[in-house]
Amino acid sequence: MSGGKSGGWRETLWDPEKREFLGRTGDSWLKISVFYVIFYAFLCGIFVATILVLLMTLNMYKPKYQDRILPSGLSFSPYAHNLEIIYKTDDPSSYEVYVKNLKEFIEQYNDEKQTDDMKYEDCGTTPKLYTERGELESNTGQRKSCRFSRRELQGCSGENDTTFGFKEGKPCLIVKLNRIINFRPKPPSSSDLWAEDDGLIGEIKYFGFAGNAGFPLQYFPYYGKMLHPNYLQPLVGIKFTNLTKNRELRIKCKVYGEGGKKNKFSKILRGNNKPSLDYARRVTSTMTRINVS
Repeated sequence: MSGGKSGGWRETLWDPEKREFLGRTGDSWLKISVFYVIFYAFLCGIFVATILVLLMTLNMYKPKYQDRILPSGLSFSPYAHNLEIIYKTDDPSSYEVYVKNLKEFIEQYNDEKQTDDMKYEDCGTTPKLYTERGELESNTGQRKSCRFSRRELQGCSGENDTTFGFKEGKPCLIVKLNRIINFRPKPPSSSDLWAEDDGLIGEIKYFGFAGNAGFPLQYFPYYGKMLHPNYLQPLVGIKFTNLTKNRELRIKCKVYGEGGKKNKFSKILRGNNKPSLDYARRVTSTMTRINVS
């Protein structure tokens, strides 16, 4: 019985009388192999041709579709896991990771990193209009970038206070607008603070270009990584001078400007909205929690 089963199994693999392997002769295996080689080669050819046609329609300087791109987002340093900054002023190890992250981030804004005049240029000492560097799609080579020194951040530069205020319980956050190719923010028509902000603005210090708490327009537009590889985003340093300790504080940041829905760069403290800074355009917000003890 077992011998019969064994013989049937062997004949399924190889039948010496019909000279078939797995039920097919050599000619049959050759024909079906050639068929599938041609079939899959044809499918691969269609796939490659589709990709090539798609690549031919793409613009190497900017995204093909920008109609669904939201206004530039706002991000901040230091990076915080789950957007929570929790530390103790008397325990350097608890804020070491935040200080290290800020140092690594701000290093690219050191003056010695921007000495190459072929890559960087001075764009003035006061805020002014956009710096136009030719058409986005013109083949004129890489564009120069405006210099931005970390010294502009003063109390949040990390030069005099290497802990960025964390040691004394007055931490700094450094905010920037995320890069969007050819984005031109528009300033608001009025820079007046809202009346309800008067009693709270003293609790926070802002440090930015030429002493202004905003993003100067001459650093825009951004021409993309290919044409603008050395681009430096302008920064704003935010120093919290009077945080309530042993308490979770929710900080929400927004920027706004002329056109679109009016938002604000606001401080949210235990659910209370208090506007404190206005500038760029309708921009998405970023939020974090700070707990100092």
